[in-house]
Amino acid sequence: MASLYLVEPGRLDGVGVGDPVPLDGAEGRHAVSVARVRVGETLRIADGRGTVVTGAVAATGRDTLTLTVSDVTVDAAPRPALVLVQALAKGGRDEMAVQAATEIGVDRIVPWSAARSVSRWDGAKVEKGRARWAAIAQEAAKQAVRSRVPAVDTPVTTAQLVASAGSSSGGVASSAAVQSSDVGREARRAVVVLDPVGAVRLSAWEPPADVDEIVLVVGPEGGIDGSEFDRLEAAGAVRVRLGDTVLRTSTAGPAALAVLQTRLGRW
Repeated sequence: MASLYLVEPGRLDGVGVGDPVPLDGAEGRHAVSVARVRVGETLRIADGRGTVVTGAVAATGRDTLTLTVSDVTVDAAPRPALVLVQALAKGGRDEMAVQAATEIGVDRIVPWSAARSVSRWDGAKVEKGRARWAAIAQEAAKQAVRSRVPAVDTPVTTAQLVASAGSSSGGVASSAAVQSSDVGREARRAVVVLDPVGAVRLSAWEPPADVDEIVLVVGPEGGIDGSEFDRLEAAGAVRVRLGDTVLRTSTAGPAALAVLQTRLGRW
């Protein structure tokens, strides 16, 4: 499979077969100087929002190359979208979850400052942390050759998470996944919370047929606080477990996403 490189959203708008597409900046530098791409090689360039162009390299420069488009594909946004609400965790375990979740196919990632989160993003750390997760997601999307890069939202508190779980609008569930024919309608969602002792296995949970998003909530290393479980359940969330073992926060979300991808018939 041809290597995938990313450009900014909008850069591929209106591009057709036969058009030249430049690849510059950090991506162009990596392609030419690190990957040592040569004229005649076939590459894929995506805008991270579903548009992918494929073609042969027509020319290279010091830090840039130009591809001549031979094919254009536009991948529709999946429905329902899969949203991972990942609690902040120490030791980089939350970042490990972001990487693996992206490779598995998550569509949006929401950092969560849970009651038992040891790691905290305050002040300047908020945007720095979000940008770090976004960079990890972008690199993982390239590794997985994904046409869409998951968005990384600003962190939410438990109160914001609960409010969103009980409403069809709010910080966790955006309407971005709603199909164009439904523009103006608020997104419908199902919220599931991982609980090692939950009564329902995720593999047996039946995803609702009419939702736009499935929101998966994963706690920190210390687990989700009892009051948080109660508040999320009261807002309509369903507590589910993966199996009889307890996974770390770095692997629980990706494992659950793999189950959901299978349940939705995508794997």
